[in-house]
Amino acid sequence: MPVKKAVLTLIKIATSYAGAVIGAGFASGQEIMQFFVSYGQSGIAGAFLSTLLFAYTGGLVMYLAAVTGSRNYLLLYEKLLGKWGRYIMDILSLSMLLGGLFVMTAGGAAIFAEKFGLPGIIGSLSVALAVAVVLTGGLEGVLTSNIIFVPVKLLAVSFISLSSLSAAGWTIPAAAGNSCGAPGGHWLISAFLYVSYNTVAPAAVLSSLGVAVPVKLAVAGGFLGGTLIGGAVLLETLALLAHMPSAAGYQVPLLYLAEGLGAGPGFLAGILIWLAVFTSAVADAHGFSIRLAPFTGTRYRIFGLGACAAAIPVAGLGFSYLVGHLYPLFGYAGSALLASLILFPLFPARHRTGKFK
Repeated sequence: MPVKKAVLTLIKIATSYAGAVIGAGFASGQEIMQFFVSYGQSGIAGAFLSTLLFAYTGGLVMYLAAVTGSRNYLLLYEKLLGKWGRYIMDILSLSMLLGGLFVMTAGGAAIFAEKFGLPGIIGSLSVALAVAVVLTGGLEGVLTSNIIFVPVKLLAVSFISLSSLSAAGWTIPAAAGNSCGAPGGHWLISAFLYVSYNTVAPAAVLSSLGVAVPVKLAVAGGFLGGTLIGGAVLLETLALLAHMPSAAGYQVPLLYLAEGLGAGPGFLAGILIWLAVFTSAVADAHGFSIRLAPFTGTRYRIFGLGACAAAIPVAGLGFSYLVGHLYPLFGYAGSALLASLILFPLFPARHRTGKFK
C-alpha cells in the first residue's frame, strides 16, 4: 500500500474510533467527573488505566476485523463469544446503537435549549439531519466526517483543558474528589466500567473497517485511536481536578472551565459538545445500518435515514431521562464484550479456528 494511502487509512481508523467514544457525556465533562474526578488524585491512575484499555481493545478489535475481512460486528462477536453469545450480543448491540442515536439526538435538543436558548426540537433536527446527510455518502461519508470533525473535538478539549490547568497554576488539590456514590466505588473498577461502557459502539464501527486493510495497519490505527481517546480523558481529568470543588456544582463541567477562560472559549465549548453529539450519533447510526445492510447500498441508507427519523420524536423524552434509562444497559452489555476482549489472548486456540486459519 502506498505511504500516503496508508497514512490516510491510519487516520480514518483512529478518528472513527475516537468519534465513537467522545460523545456528549465526555465533551460535557460529566462522564469524566463521575468516573475519574470523583476519586480525586486516584482518578489520574484510573485515566491512565483507561488509556491502556482503550489502546489495547482498539488494536485487538481491528486485528480481528482485518483477519476476518469483516463488514460488521457479527464475525467479531462469534470469535469472542461463540455462536449463542453472538446472537444475544447482536440483539443487545442493535438495541444499544439505536438507543445511543436516540440519546445523542436528545443531547442536541438539550444543547440548543440550555446553551443557545433555542427550541429543543431545532437541536434534535440539527443532529438527525446532519447524520442523515453523512449516511447518504455511505462508509466513505462516515470516514470523511470523522477526519474533519474528530480532530477538532480533540484539539478543542486539549486547548480548554490545558488552558484551565495553566489558569489553576498546574496544581491539583490534595482532596479534590469524593468517591461517595461514584461508579464502582473504587477508581480501578470505575476505569474498567468506563471503558466497557464505551466498547459496543466503537466495536461496531471498527469491525466494519476490516475489509482490505493490512493487519499491521489496522492494529496501529486501533491502537492510535485508543491512545488519543485516553490522552483526552487524562487531560480533562487533570483540568477538572485542578478546579475542584467548584467544577462539581455544574451539570456541564467542561463548559464551566471554558467560560472561565472567556466568552470565546465558552462559545467554543458549546460547539464542541454539539460536534461530540454529532460524531457519536454518526457512529451509532452507521453501526446500526451496516449490521442490517453490510454493503452500504440503498438498504444501508434506508435503515440509516429511518433510524434518524425515529430518533426525533423519541428525543422528546429528554436527554437526562434517556441517559438514566438506557445507559445502565449499555454498561452491562459492554462489560461482557470488554471481558471477552481482555481474555481473548489467553485462549490461543481461537486464533486457529474459522477464518483465522
